[in-house]
Amino acid sequence: MKLVRYGEPGRERPGMIDSKGTLHDLADHVEDIDGAALVPEGLESLRALETARLSVVHGEHRLGPPIAKVGKVIAVGLNYADHAAESGLEVPKEPVLFMKATSAISGPYDDVILPRGSKKCDWEVELAIVIGKEARYVSEEEAPSHIAGYTICNDVSERHFQIERSGQWVKGKSADTFCPLGPWLVTADEIKDPQALDMWLDVNGERMQTGSTRTMVAGVYKLVSYISQFMSLQPGDVIPTGTPPGVGMGMKPQRWLKPGDEIRLGISGLGEQRQQVRAYEG
Repeated sequence: MKLVRYGEPGRERPGMIDSKGTLHDLADHVEDIDGAALVPEGLESLRALETARLSVVHGEHRLGPPIAKVGKVIAVGLNYADHAAESGLEVPKEPVLFMKATSAISGPYDDVILPRGSKKCDWEVELAIVIGKEARYVSEEEAPSHIAGYTICNDVSERHFQIERSGQWVKGKSADTFCPLGPWLVTADEIKDPQALDMWLDVNGERMQTGSTRTMVAGVYKLVSYISQFMSLQPGDVIPTGTPPGVGMGMKPQRWLKPGDEIRLGISGLGEQRQQVRAYEG
């Protein structure tokens, strides 16, 4: 299934995209696409629905982030060896974890807004895991049963805040609009191998990132198991899993996002995102 949330910010409705690309409304069947809907029983109830009987949503509608009420976003850094190299850093012995504020979550086509004082804003295409069943001290073998599905995350990063302002990475990762998710959540049963997904990102039509989840240092199931050793994972939690090479920080000379830029990114089987960059105007 491809699950979506559509409508104006803060007023999104739950929906489903069928095999023909038609949007159907799910509001009569589920309150929202959130942790309660993403547990195994919730997904089974949605799979049992007859698509032909669901209301068709006509016209153009904004797509919001496909998961509501996200409890936490636990991201993974330096999880591609070639990205670590372009960053001038060694591949870590264990996964590097950091948090992104849930207030950073935005829709797949919403603007990316440069925060006040931004100097070095960067892009990162990432596969994001969405948890569907509580995970606490799970093994790699158990991990698949705890995953509801996958979506795309653009892990937008202000490198000046992240690296040059001391402290933890969270400062450079958490500005409003710095976590576009979507366009939809694809349930895990539709992704045969999460370690065989091609990824790409363009800025103003120029290809910046080309990669594959094949080259992850720690794979999807290992990450779920690893993180669950330190904190419980709850239905609706999101785990961006790292980015391949091609970020602005790794270029010579370095390249940063500026107002007016357009970012486009995609992952095979998970759709595409598109964002315009603009400066904070408040």
